[in-house]
Amino acid sequence: MKRKYFGTDGIRGQSNIFPMTPDLAMRVGIAVGTIFRNGAHRHRVVIGKDTRLSGYMLENAMVAGFTAAGLDVFLLGPIPTPGVAMLTRSLRADIGVMISASHNPFQDNGIKLFGPDGYKLSDDIEAKIEALLDQDLSGQLAKAEDIGRAKRVDGDIYRYLEHAKRTLPRDVTLQGLRIAIDCANGAAYKVAPQALWELGAEVVSIGTDPNGVNINLDCGSTHPAALSRKVHEVRADIGIALDGDADRVLIVDENGTVIDGDQLMAVIADSWAEDGTLRGGAIAATVMSNLGLERYLKGRGIELRRTKVGDRYVVEQMRQDGLNVGGEQSGHIVLSDFGTTGDGLVAALQILAVVKRLGKPVSEVCHRFEPVPQVLKNVRVSAGKPLEDAAVRQAIVDAEAELAKSGRLLIRPSGTEPLIRVMAEGDDRAQVERIVDGLINVIGSARSAAA
Repeated sequence: MKRKYFGTDGIRGQSNIFPMTPDLAMRVGIAVGTIFRNGAHRHRVVIGKDTRLSGYMLENAMVAGFTAAGLDVFLLGPIPTPGVAMLTRSLRADIGVMISASHNPFQDNGIKLFGPDGYKLSDDIEAKIEALLDQDLSGQLAKAEDIGRAKRVDGDIYRYLEHAKRTLPRDVTLQGLRIAIDCANGAAYKVAPQALWELGAEVVSIGTDPNGVNINLDCGSTHPAALSRKVHEVRADIGIALDGDADRVLIVDENGTVIDGDQLMAVIADSWAEDGTLRGGAIAATVMSNLGLERYLKGRGIELRRTKVGDRYVVEQMRQDGLNVGGEQSGHIVLSDFGTTGDGLVAALQILAVVKRLGKPVSEVCHRFEPVPQVLKNVRVSAGKPLEDAAVRQAIVDAEAELAKSGRLLIRPSGTEPLIRVMAEGDDRAQVERIVDGLINVIGSARSAAA
């Protein structure tokens, strides 16, 4: 069944434009509250958010929905997404909500939902929510005496801070390291620099002055150039770039070079394999991860198990196979020994632990393999289904045949934006670029014909 509201990471869209309106947010609160309102106990939900201006609007709308459904609401304020997942379990909540559009610009916002176990909801539960959203929900409202209460518990962010610090091995401190961190003017603007400082590092922070409209604006993991400049300016040993809700991270080495999630997964997998703590002899990563990572891990006796794009699918694969390391090239790193979702701060701490143990520059520690040339381009689609066009299908078949022995081709609609993503990789960069450009032209022509 085609999903009307949910994408690869919850519900997302431009603020005050369907579906990201206060009316729908309230209905989500009622619908989710109805589904998770099981048993005779007093039900509770925790709600966190990033720093977007629209967060106030959506937060209050969801409070109205959840309390109308009879749930008590604990408002956490700005907090990283992994903090919401952790506190959902810690506070024994029935549901956790993160109001965020992650790395998107401030105009967008989204609703991410976590079950009582701290994991993102399954497709089946999201389908049940979708089925309720378009129904008359008046029959699901609580009696007057059962309406929920709401209160702010801003101090609980420090539970997450302590949790993150405890993931660093006990014999490791960050003393002697000068760390530049870019918090993207987002949810981690308080907690991440504080955690690094408490662990002993000298910390230089940027992207820590949110004003509601500057989240991810020329900063953070989607725009790491600002952090690269800061690393040069202050001669930092390492730079850490988070995104707006801090569930992803990229690293900048001492030379200002950006290191992506594939390299970070290689570092952690290697380290944990040496320690005997890597479970299942494999890691999970999406179809977007570079072929170079797969080849490198294979040489180390570690299998790469690929999933659909989206950290929720990585987590599903990890749970199914008993793995404790997974992630995405974009910087979602999931370490199930410590949490149930991507956690930029915790992943960065694991990298810092390896840097301290090896005593080598970050440029050496975090360069484990040469990436295979990979080209990714997008085609914006406002209408029609160009991937069903006969000419497009034939062009894809031809491209796959050409890359069969030396690379990979991936074409998929974005789950968060009206785009078709075309990615190819292989040992011959010129061949890869030619194939991607050819497919972009064919898809673009089909799109124009459909319009």
